Amino acid sequence: MTTTRFTEKQLKTLTWIVTGLVLVLVGLMRRVKIPLPEGVDFSFLPPFYSLLNALAAVALLASLYFIKQKNIKAHRTMNFTALGLSVFFLLCYVLYHFTTPETIFGDADGSGVLEAAEAAAVAGIRPYYLILLFSHILLAAVSLPFILFTFIKAYTEQFEAHKKLARWVWPVWFYVCITGPICYLMLKPYYQ
Repeated sequence: MTTTRFTEKQLKTLTWIVTGLVLVLVGLMRRVKIPLPEGVDFSFLPPFYSLLNALAAVALLASLYFIKQKNIKAHRTMNFTALGLSVFFLLCYVLYHFTTPETIFGDADGSGVLEAAEAAAVAGIRPYYLILLFSHILLAAVSLPFILFTFIKAYTEQFEAHKKLARWVWPVWFYVCITGPICYLMLKPYYQ
């Protein structure tokens, strides 16, 4: 039985298309809100997609462990698990943000506006939250194509190139997977 393998060029083109689509969706979700039918509520999604991010981090740790043990099959499985969890996270994250108003760090009354008293109450920690959040978002956007390129190198059996990329991509992906749940836990008191 023969299998169809995509060329590296085709996969790189697909990577850029997927990256572009994801960036457009993430950009639009802050501006476009899709009304939900009466009784439909996606407020359960933030803890769920944060858990997906945390599980992706665990899969990445397992992937690193397995490659250090030279267990390539388990390493590959954990990488696919991390990628699958990250894709599922992204779908849930985009769904939530397209259908639900933003939650603002420090907005204790849930009005959607950070009033002066609320800002003063979180003034000591809000800058740290924002730094963590912005670094998370920026690195998630920048790392996406490189995560996929790293997969492509393994898929096309360019294992030395895969290894070189993974040395840089893995820590960034891991950081993104860890900081997502931390941002959620910091924001959790302000969800309505």
